[in-house]
Amino acid sequence: MTHPVSRRRVLLAAGAAGAAAQLGVSTAWAQSAAGRPIKIVVPFAPGAGTDAVGRLVAQKLTDLLGTPTVVENRVGASGAIGAQSVAQSAPDGTTLLLIAAPFTTVPAALPTAGYDPIGGFTPVGMIANGPLLWAAKKELPANTLAEVVALAKSRPGFLNYGSAGAGGINHLVLEMLKARTNSFIVHIPYRGVAPAVLDMIGGDIHLVTGTVPALAPFIRDGRIKALAVTADRRTPALPDVPNMVEAGFPGFNVLNYFGLVAPRGTPPDVVERINGAIARLVVLPDVRARFNTDAIEAAPGTPAQLAQFIEADFKGWQQVVTKQNLKITAV
Repeated sequence: MTHPVSRRRVLLAAGAAGAAAQLGVSTAWAQSAAGRPIKIVVPFAPGAGTDAVGRLVAQKLTDLLGTPTVVENRVGASGAIGAQSVAQSAPDGTTLLLIAAPFTTVPAALPTAGYDPIGGFTPVGMIANGPLLWAAKKELPANTLAEVVALAKSRPGFLNYGSAGAGGINHLVLEMLKARTNSFIVHIPYRGVAPAVLDMIGGDIHLVTGTVPALAPFIRDGRIKALAVTADRRTPALPDVPNMVEAGFPGFNVLNYFGLVAPRGTPPDVVERINGAIARLVVLPDVRARFNTDAIEAAPGTPAQLAQFIEADFKGWQQVVTKQNLKITAV
């Protein structure tokens, strides 16, 4: 005879499976995932910008899917540890990875990163993206990005640049500029952008890039100066700062991004269900307000579009690494 509690669990699982089937979700997924929360692996520390986006998305997916969605921080190796863990997870729709720029820059710079951003995952959907910001110490005798490049070419090795670490987007965007302009600027890796900015305010670092929210307060109070955003259009958060086309560098469009991928082999109908929820969550007023605060824009799209973006971004960074002959052994 079935114990009453056990029978109740069976009935609940059967009900969840039936509801999932009505939504067009595969029976296999419904049976394996019924009653289990969705886990979004955020490969960075709690409190970081990526973590904040992940927790916002988890909250909204809980509401939209009717399935508890939680965040698990798997920190290490500039996001590689978290990516590896998701790549090795069961493709049952209960484990997702929140991706950002390091998802493509790290394996492009470090072939031993331990995961394949193109073939190792099933893309689910892009969430949002936004530019980085070129900034300089206020005493630098250059007030535009073009003047910075001219100074770097006239005095090779004079300028230095602080990044959030070797192989990250902050590092590779510098290498991209150097490759485009045949200039030389010394790269100094830090453990995060914040200490590099503090050293720039102190006068030790000439240049950095960072997210707009990270740098805007120091720009507004005059401690550092903005040169350009890394995209082909301006950001509403700093409307007076030129874009890369206006700065004299057309075709230079670098965006930090946020999206979701799942383990390779996750059923297409499960992916479509979560992708549909992303499209609904990014237009919610409180989500849009948070995106505005973070100087990012909603960028929903199909799984195929995210796949195309990941491939182009990864291969583009590989080309930069090759052209600059970068030899990175750790991130």
